[in-house]
Amino acid sequence: MSNVYLKQNVIAEPLVWNWYAWSYLIPPATAAMTLVDRYIKIMQSYIQAPQIHAQAMKNPELMGGPFIDLNGEKVNEVKALLEQTQHDAQHFISLAADIKTFDQRLQQEDGNTLEGLYAQLPQSLKGMVELVYDLSHRPSIRFIEPLMYQKHYDPSGQSVALSMAESDWRPFIMSTPVLCNDHQVVLKIPFHDQRWDTLFKMRHTRQPLDEIIEQLEITEESKALFSSFFTIKAPEHSQEAEYHGEGVRIRYLGHACLLFQTAEVSILVDPIISYKVKSDVPRFTFEDLPETIDYVLLTHNHQDHVLFETLLQLRHKIKHIVCPANNKGFLADPSLKLILKTIGFSSVHSLGEFETLDIAGGQILGLPFLGEHSDLNVHSKIAHHLTLKGRKLLLAADSNNLDPELYTEIFKKTGSIDMLFVGMECDGAPLTWLYGSYLTHPIKRKYDNARTLSGSNFEKAWSIVEKCGCKEAYVYAMGGEPWLHYIMALTYQSDSIQITESDRFVQKCLENNIPSERLFAQNEWVV
Repeated sequence: MSNVYLKQNVIAEPLVWNWYAWSYLIPPATAAMTLVDRYIKIMQSYIQAPQIHAQAMKNPELMGGPFIDLNGEKVNEVKALLEQTQHDAQHFISLAADIKTFDQRLQQEDGNTLEGLYAQLPQSLKGMVELVYDLSHRPSIRFIEPLMYQKHYDPSGQSVALSMAESDWRPFIMSTPVLCNDHQVVLKIPFHDQRWDTLFKMRHTRQPLDEIIEQLEITEESKALFSSFFTIKAPEHSQEAEYHGEGVRIRYLGHACLLFQTAEVSILVDPIISYKVKSDVPRFTFEDLPETIDYVLLTHNHQDHVLFETLLQLRHKIKHIVCPANNKGFLADPSLKLILKTIGFSSVHSLGEFETLDIAGGQILGLPFLGEHSDLNVHSKIAHHLTLKGRKLLLAADSNNLDPELYTEIFKKTGSIDMLFVGMECDGAPLTWLYGSYLTHPIKRKYDNARTLSGSNFEKAWSIVEKCGCKEAYVYAMGGEPWLHYIMALTYQSDSIQITESDRFVQKCLENNIPSERLFAQNEWVV
């Protein structure tokens, strides 16, 4: 049988319990809480009132809400998935109940010793946690994460759904399950399995079709569809993907994804890569990536910055991943390093604030990243300061400039910046939109709406520019690209505050002779 390539528009959706896999579905504690307090509730709601969900999906403002996007149809399939989940994931359902019930008991303590409570721990948590107070005598559970994985981690619910992308449109991942259909091949192979590397290498390296069919144990009924995912045609842009110039080539691939290349090193930040589909919107795709990615930098543990769908397809190319340092074991902030190792990445480096990593021709420096996490004590976030070929580049991600004096102190250490990249999604979702599943006690609605997942507005972003003395400044991480709608559920209008504030920022930069724009879809610089 002929040697073939995997087509550039084959979608590979990682799933857990038939829901789109994101990082909080890997640690046992957050996976359990997400399943019970998000997915099971959404399925039960849809079964009871499918037309309410269908009507809600007609309102763009409700696109990211807890509504299943199935046009009010396939109720029986959702009911079957709910029943299957309640059977297959009973262990996680029980674990979620144990965590919530015990934490409610723990919150009754007001400063007295917690020693006696260890005997009251449910069996699922015995030997797995430490009970602690902060200095204001507020108690909490600290999970000993490696032991939680050892006892509770179960990859049996993991799979990958392969299909062909004809356009950028897909249902919003956080509220719609993936129901099997005639256009998909779903393979129940855990994410860590190295056979995925073999498959995804075929985007750029041809191999015999019959060998990959045998390795992935494709069934007879799926062979014809699976075979249609391959082609004898080689990728078009593979030669342009490498860079051998004397400077630094920077490519913007959408949202917060940037590729930095010199003749010695390649660095990819917050990878989200578009598939190659027919569209009027230009974009770089998988075929535009170099053969080897020396470093992947992750800024924070949100689904639009740590995207398994892209990371798993690039795992065979990636030498090292650099993520924020954290292994504190608190429910809302699981260890990203452990997550990445669990799904098959072997070389994962954690970087703390003002820690450095030397690379060929430069250095990676971790910098503090405030905001965008609803005032939660989350440590899995870091801005990256790159020095390459003498150029200083700051990737501020979704930093919210809550305390301008922080940047006064930062730039005392770093000096001025050549290029600044800053997110300005300044009207983010409320606390419960992302973290609601992990709250063991309800929060008042007015506080929920006040504690948002927001980045900097015009004044805050401009303050960073003034303090860093940058020569160029770009707005990124806005989620406006059409291939991000299934992740972000954002629909901007010309008068949306994110647009008007970033327009003001760009104009202010230009008035001060600082090249600037709000990045969209595709861009390239050589410095």
